[in-house]
Amino acid sequence: MRTRIYVDGYNLYYACLKGTSHKWLDIHALAAAQLPKNQIERVRYFTARVRARPHDPTQPQRQETYFRALSTVPAIDLHFGHFLTHEVGMPDAAAWNAGQYKSVRVIKTEEKGSDVNLATHLLMDAFDNLFDVAVIISNDSDLAEPMRLVKQRFGKTVGLLCHRSTKVSGKLRPLVDFVRSFHSGALRNAQFPIQMADKNGRFSKPPTW
Repeated sequence: MRTRIYVDGYNLYYACLKGTSHKWLDIHALAAAQLPKNQIERVRYFTARVRARPHDPTQPQRQETYFRALSTVPAIDLHFGHFLTHEVGMPDAAAWNAGQYKSVRVIKTEEKGSDVNLATHLLMDAFDNLFDVAVIISNDSDLAEPMRLVKQRFGKTVGLLCHRSTKVSGKLRPLVDFVRSFHSGALRNAQFPIQMADKNGRFSKPPTW
C-alpha cells in the first residue's frame, strides 16, 4: 500500500525524544520498521526553526544539524512554520491557588503553522491520490477534522504511529483505522549514523545528544 507519513516534529519531540539519547532519529527508518508491509513513499516532517536562548545558545545549531541529517534521506520533505515569542501577563500560580490574583510577566513562545501545514498537505495529497494510507505522528486533536475528511471524502486509510506511553487523544482514536505503538527500543534502532556526509561535506551527531 502506498503510504505517506505526516510528522508533527514538536509533538514527536515532547512525546518521546526530549530527555533521551534518541534525538538523532531517522524517521523514515522508524516508519519502515513499524510498517513493514507498507511502501513508505514519502515522509513529511513539519517543524519550526528555534532561536538561540540565553540558557541554550547552541540550540539552533543542533537543530540545523538534525535537519541536515534528515535531508540526506530523499523521501523526507521538511516543511517549516515559525515561532512567535512575546511577553505577556499571566496569573501567578501560588496566588491563584490561594484565591488571589497576581499578574506576572512571562515570555511566551508558540509554534505557529505546523498543524495547519500538516493538515493542508494531508488533504492535498489525498486529493491528488498520492497515497492509500496516511500515518500521522501526532496526538494533536486539532487534526481530527482533516483526518475525518481524508477518510470519509477520499476513502483513504488513516493510522496513528506513537510511543506506547502516549495516551491517544479521545478525539483522534475513533477516527483512525489503526494505532501502531512503538517502544523506546524502536527509537534506539532507528538512529542515524553518528558520522554522516552530504553534498556539503561531513558532519556528525551533536555531542550533547
